[in-house]
Amino acid sequence: MQTLSTSWRVPDWPAPPNVHAVCTTRTGGVSQPPYDSLNLGDHVGDASADVARNRAALQSALGARPVFLQQVHGTLAVKLSAATPDGTQGDAAVTTVRGLACTIMVADCLPVLFTDTQGRAVAAAHAGWRGLAGTGAGAKPGARGVLESVFESFSALAPVKRSKFAIENIENETLVWLGPCIGPQAFEVGAEVRAAFVAHDPRAASLFQPHGDGKYLADLAGLARQRLHAMGITRIYGNDSTAPWCTVGNPSRFFSHRRDRVSGRFAACIWRG
Repeated sequence: MQTLSTSWRVPDWPAPPNVHAVCTTRTGGVSQPPYDSLNLGDHVGDASADVARNRAALQSALGARPVFLQQVHGTLAVKLSAATPDGTQGDAAVTTVRGLACTIMVADCLPVLFTDTQGRAVAAAHAGWRGLAGTGAGAKPGARGVLESVFESFSALAPVKRSKFAIENIENETLVWLGPCIGPQAFEVGAEVRAAFVAHDPRAASLFQPHGDGKYLADLAGLARQRLHAMGITRIYGNDSTAPWCTVGNPSRFFSHRRDRVSGRFAACIWRG
């Protein structure tokens, strides 16, 4: 088994010892420019043999099998089993199976990892603005976003001792880590994006700064934190919307579709050992 690359980001959070998580960077693989070098996306034009080698190297480093979803900017959460194949459609994954890594690929969207204080279950979500707002693929008007969807599935797999306070306990025992994403200094969006979030929660308006000609700069990680807080989840770690977490502003470390247009994908993974 290989070891985790020193360039990868290991979450700094109080996860229990049986829960492991990592966020890769663009270094450590075999892909050629512009996918150099640890591109894990098989849908971006990279050589399939190189992607396969990169994915095999990731699995060896994790000591667990990463399950790669077909992400469509929706809200569907998939319950993973040993039989779940790569390419299963969904934008979030949950599991209790040891040695199976919930894996989210990103190149500007926000990866969100979940576990609980007892390490009973793990989950990962792909939170682009559409999935976060609940306006993505398959969504209906007023639908919940991907974070609400995955938390419902996660809660069912990580039940707490039943009491009249059970719901509160599930939320209080949940740990969340936000990975790198496009930062608020780079994420220019139109008025329709702001409207989608403000319609759900008027407080979201504070996370959009006017940027001229009907455009706004949006704080994607901040919007995720706001949605999580509204769900009663307060134990949130990782991305604080500062420059070191921005995929666009750190080209040597992160892939970015917004910056490069043709880009690889890095991944955030979480699994039970």
